[in-house]
Amino acid sequence: MQYIVCEKPMKFELKEKEIPSPAKDEALLAIKRIGICGTDLHAFKGEQPFFSYPRILGHELAAEVLSVNDETSNLVKGDRVVVQPYINCGKCDACLAGKPNCCQNIRVFGVHTDGGMQEVISFPSRLLLKANDLSLDEIAVVEPLAIGAHAIRRAGMKAGETVVVMGCGPIGIGIIQLCKYLGATVIAVDINERRLEVVQKHFGADHVVDAMKEPKEQILSITDGHLAQSVFDATGSKKAIESGTDYMKHGGNYVLVGLFKGDLTFTHPAIHAKETTLMCSRNATLEDFEFVMKVLREGKFNLSAYVTSQVAFKKILTDFKDWASVTSGEIKVMTVLD
Repeated sequence: MQYIVCEKPMKFELKEKEIPSPAKDEALLAIKRIGICGTDLHAFKGEQPFFSYPRILGHELAAEVLSVNDETSNLVKGDRVVVQPYINCGKCDACLAGKPNCCQNIRVFGVHTDGGMQEVISFPSRLLLKANDLSLDEIAVVEPLAIGAHAIRRAGMKAGETVVVMGCGPIGIGIIQLCKYLGATVIAVDINERRLEVVQKHFGADHVVDAMKEPKEQILSITDGHLAQSVFDATGSKKAIESGTDYMKHGGNYVLVGLFKGDLTFTHPAIHAKETTLMCSRNATLEDFEFVMKVLREGKFNLSAYVTSQVAFKKILTDFKDWASVTSGEIKVMTVLD
């Protein structure tokens, strides 16, 4: 079978190996879709924290079951499945507290261990969700949308609240549309005017704010001086992250979803005065995956606007540099292995 490996930053290679045999409690899967995500793009450019090379990338996957080596599993050959790529230990304090998404010994598929840019993989069956009623494209976007769902749940967002979402990339878009699904008023902030137009036209943002044009003043005007109950950062930008509490009302929540590779600085009196709840949001849990699958089943996510390109598997070798460019117009590139 064929697979693609990132040998080092800016270099992919196509290779071949034997089809694996599923270990105990694992299922053998044929990969049908691979969504290209920010983690993959940053890893390709050498900018991803917690990363080593060579590495097979890919964790936004749609797969079909070929066989199952698990007597307790309800999966059968031919089932379509969502892959939860966060391989947790089940024994550490975080896992025992019901937070396997931040397991102390976590191995994220395609990040800490080789991932899904392969024709066939073997994967723990306990982390697979049957999804025969979803399309392959829908299955592949469950994971990135679950990232946003987890952040929203962390914030405890309620219908009727006003939120600010900083960053209108794939994760930010997920947060925007899921917040709208839950009944929030959404203000989207970005430095890219085209992305602001997209989220307002296709993903339900109520207001858009150019981050280069006095964003705090714009948000004060939109909210009649009240600011937002929750602010979500999906930029991973130091400058953006450090400005986020400016958009949050007193007693509000600030959720860091994007990851910046370095130190952050906040003015303590400013965040203390607001009794800021500052939290990080990492990965997602089963509850978040199931919520996203429900939203997709209801047809409440604009998949056609989210998946901007469908390409053949080997296009990863030739086109990845373009997808990783800051000038790329892509939202979600979907690799097809049918």
